[in-house]
Amino acid sequence: MINSSSDNVKKLNSINRRMFITGSLKFFIMIGIVSRLFFLQVKENKKYLTLSDKNRIREWKLAPVRGEFQDYFGNVIAGNFEAYQLHVIPEQVEDFRYVIYRLKDLLELSDNEFKKVLKKKNEIKPWETLIVSDNLSWQKFSKINNHLYDLNGVKPVISISRNYPFKENFTHLIGYVSQANQDDIESTQAIKKNFVPGLKVGKVGLEKTFEEKLIGTNDIERYEVNAYGRRISQLEFQKGEKGKTLRLTIDTEVQKLANELLKDKAGSICVMDIYTGAVIAMHSSPSFDPNLFVFGISQDDWQLIRNDPMKPLVNKTLQGNYSPGSTIKPIVALSALENGIVNTNFTVKCTGKTEMYGQTYHCWKKKGHGYVSLRNAMKQSCDTYFYEVARKLGVDKLSETAKKFGLGEKVFGDLFDIEKKGLIPNTQWKKNALGKGWLLGETIITGIGQGYIQTTPIQLCLMTAQIANGGYKIYPHIVVDDKVKDQPIDKFTPLYKNSKNIKIVQDAIFGSTNEVMGTSYRSRIDNPKYQFAGKTGTAQVKKITEEERELDLKTFEIPYEQRDHALYVAFGPYKNPRYALSIIVEHGGNGSTTAAPMATKLFKLIIDRHKIRETLGNKKYLEI
Repeated sequence: MINSSSDNVKKLNSINRRMFITGSLKFFIMIGIVSRLFFLQVKENKKYLTLSDKNRIREWKLAPVRGEFQDYFGNVIAGNFEAYQLHVIPEQVEDFRYVIYRLKDLLELSDNEFKKVLKKKNEIKPWETLIVSDNLSWQKFSKINNHLYDLNGVKPVISISRNYPFKENFTHLIGYVSQANQDDIESTQAIKKNFVPGLKVGKVGLEKTFEEKLIGTNDIERYEVNAYGRRISQLEFQKGEKGKTLRLTIDTEVQKLANELLKDKAGSICVMDIYTGAVIAMHSSPSFDPNLFVFGISQDDWQLIRNDPMKPLVNKTLQGNYSPGSTIKPIVALSALENGIVNTNFTVKCTGKTEMYGQTYHCWKKKGHGYVSLRNAMKQSCDTYFYEVARKLGVDKLSETAKKFGLGEKVFGDLFDIEKKGLIPNTQWKKNALGKGWLLGETIITGIGQGYIQTTPIQLCLMTAQIANGGYKIYPHIVVDDKVKDQPIDKFTPLYKNSKNIKIVQDAIFGSTNEVMGTSYRSRIDNPKYQFAGKTGTAQVKKITEEERELDLKTFEIPYEQRDHALYVAFGPYKNPRYALSIIVEHGGNGSTTAAPMATKLFKLIIDRHKIRETLGNKKYLEI
């Protein structure tokens, strides 16, 4: 009995232990399940909390502040102003139809403007920004802000936009900005990195060339918003960097005068320092107001500019390829002297026309100039003399000298993608380009700047500057760089074989302006302070028939598009030269009556402002 009782106790204890272990296991399993559920709930809550933060905090990139352009004296010639814009992100608007019609009423949009907004909305993705207006008045901008409670998804934005205070005076030099397109974004890393809806970028000119320096970086704002996407408070503001401000070598006063002189004319005026290569003025006419392009030019304004027969969209200074006419004669004379073809005693008898190999070549003076030497031929611009010199010289030698002095090559290198090279022909060029041999008659007319030869106004200015400085190579530039840079190793390299030849040509050009019978004698200035030397040019745009030659029509009697181009190149003051210029007036008729008088006004202003320019330059040098 005792053993039986003891066995029962053992069995009971064993059962109790199993029940305890089983209960404990169930308890711990339950605890594990509860813990797992709790962990999962915490993780899920954290996930929703993160999503809630993303919905609660918004980040906006603001348009970067663009760097300015200043003239040599620090005047802002391309600056910025605050522009008031209105953006809408369609997917953030609960009732787009209601909001857009509400905006139409508040902004007083015309039916045409409203249609354009709807068209833009259909062209973008729902999450992309729709710019309803990029240049609101302060009154309308304030009005929108006062009604934001009723405009879910509408975002008023204060942006920075471009302003050109001197309007048409700098258009072809600086260029203009307009809204960035897909090509701009893909082609320029700086634009892609700093892009925001409505970003304005350079389209042409220096605005385009220096885009990466000018663009700056974005300001970034982080805001807390409510469930309707409206701003509650600003959490963070990250300041971007303004783009680099570029100072140019241009004198605004001279640039403005160039614009005035070419008013209602098509042409170009360039002014250059003959030693530093600094461009003082560079104007192409007609011009247009670049402010028209900043917010998108209207169709009417665009058609007026595009259809203007004087082609204001063409930068004539850099893109215009012109026959240089008689402005090439200093180079012809210099080349002949340098190559020992002629000397100062060499004379030619001019009877008004000359026969060579069955072809008649006319001088501009019908009755001729009689016997002329190099100096008199330059002074009176005798074509017959230069026909003979060119014939003896040959086109290849002439081409070599012309290229030395800057013709036939881009003056600014890669600075402007629109700049033309012009054309200085030679025998090899014609063989390669046209597959034909060179003819003697082509050499003869090249000697007076006609035929295949083509030059740009800026090239003629450089050519004249290098003659004026004694025949030394210079590199023209437009941007003032405060950093010291290595100068090209061939800067100030002599372009001549004998310096005496340069002086002979300089003196001949002096006679052309300052002596009786000189072609620009009427435009002379006797005061040594302003006295300059210059060479006129008249370039034919069509071949003159014998019948037309006999009629001897005045310029105003000839249809505009058939009139000769008027040219003038000059340097001054003559005794201590410092500046050179080139002037071209398309279909101006005659260099002596149309272009040369402009030089008189230009040199007075240029030389009067020289001391101011030098004082500023010396001051900056001392500050460094």
